[in-house]
Amino acid sequence: MRRNAPSLLMVTTVPETMWGFLLPFAEHFRARGFRVDAMARGISDSPECVRGFDRVWDVDWSRNPFSPRNFLGCPERVHEVVASGGYDLVHVHTPVAAFVTRFALRALRAAGRTRVIYTAHGFHFYRGGPRLKGVAFRSLEKLAGAWTDYLVVINREDEATALRYRLVPPGRVRFMPGIGVDTELFSPQAISEKAVACVRGELGLTPKDRLFVMVAEFNPGKRHQDALHAFARLRRPEAVLAFAGIGPRADDMRNLAADLGVAERVHFLGFRRDIPALIRSAACLLLPSEREGLPRSVLEALSLAVPAIGARIRGVTDLLDSGCGLLHPVGDVQRLAEAMAWILDHSEEAVAMGERGRRFISHYDVRHIIRLHEDLYEEALRPQRPLGERLSSPLAEAPA
Repeated sequence: MRRNAPSLLMVTTVPETMWGFLLPFAEHFRARGFRVDAMARGISDSPECVRGFDRVWDVDWSRNPFSPRNFLGCPERVHEVVASGGYDLVHVHTPVAAFVTRFALRALRAAGRTRVIYTAHGFHFYRGGPRLKGVAFRSLEKLAGAWTDYLVVINREDEATALRYRLVPPGRVRFMPGIGVDTELFSPQAISEKAVACVRGELGLTPKDRLFVMVAEFNPGKRHQDALHAFARLRRPEAVLAFAGIGPRADDMRNLAADLGVAERVHFLGFRRDIPALIRSAACLLLPSEREGLPRSVLEALSLAVPAIGARIRGVTDLLDSGCGLLHPVGDVQRLAEAMAWILDHSEEAVAMGERGRRFISHYDVRHIIRLHEDLYEEALRPQRPLGERLSSPLAEAPA
């Protein structure tokens, strides 16, 4: 890194992304002398973010990509903060924040006053997704690519897509295996038998009961209903299902569990701060989601040596296709139920599958991902001519 450490602004749509995923990066770069600030909607109300960054900035955008308010004042706010803060690097995550921020900073970037990095946590266009919606979102991403210095992708399908459609020049695409999981915190050795017993006692589980757990926000794309329908088909008295998370569809799923006649064996746990112990208490993690980037819950399960069952989609396949879990087609409830039955009927093989996951996950450790960010930031901070001058050069498409 440079002798005079630079300033970094991290941007997300909501503060939950900051404190849930990005605080280790802020802590690391602040320890190296960086000024690390953050911007998100309502971030000043997050004590974790206020403590974790040098300064936080509020911006009133919406998670809905089609909300008019995203372009009524938000670009001006972003431009004002970055121009006054003199940030060397702006690293943006999540789609709404990414598009608005890159639009807002296009002139500052062209003038060479800041470098803009976007980490795509799963493009809104993906294999098997709605075609017309995919074309629209891909076109927007191609447009925003012109305002992007580096595009970071976290699964192999998105990497191939970025290169195929030249969302940015190929030399500016960077693959990183996610944004990291703390393999020391999410370690079998870090979870005491007492913590596991506490979780199982809370759920009223007997030693014979086998727990399936799903950790995900209750939104339509996560397909909680598939887990419930599969659980109902399983018809195994020793099986118990638990959902950790909150969201708009939670009540619908409670009603569905009652309609399917499985409510007595299904637990809705809400927001939890003991996720490591909860996953470690389970025989298997479920994620029947239809769209992911690189799912954190699966990363955490593998790090804890717990196998996972997931839909065969990007990101999930990256993690489970190496023998660390089982895959089923999106929406195929019967195949999901069969995979759950396999876990129950093959206990020793399931344990071995989890142990393979623990060995596999070392490349996804957050410390490794932070080192990749160090390399990327060092490259991005190398002196460059303003964009207008670079465009006239025959080397304009070359990596910095």
